[in-house]
Amino acid sequence: MGTTTFDQHQIAAMTPEEIETLALRLEQDDYNDPFEGLNDWHLLRAIAFQRPELVEPYIYLLDLEPYDEA
Repeated sequence: MGTTTFDQHQIAAMTPEEIETLALRLEQDDYNDPFEGLNDWHLLRAIAFQRPELVEPYIYLLDLEPYDEA
C-alpha cells in the first residue's frame, strides 16, 4: 500500500462544490473498497489544514474535536 499525498496546488484549486461532493461521498460511505473512503477522508483532512473555511460545515466528518489531556 502506497502513501497518499495531495498537491497543495490541487487543494488550492478545489471549489466549494467539489468539497461538498467529497463530503457527500463520505457521508454516504458507499465505496467499492475501504481504501477509497480512507483516501477521501485524508483529502478532506488535508483541505481542512490548508483551507479550513471550506471544510467548516463538514468538520464533523473528521472527528477533529479538541480534547483535554489533563
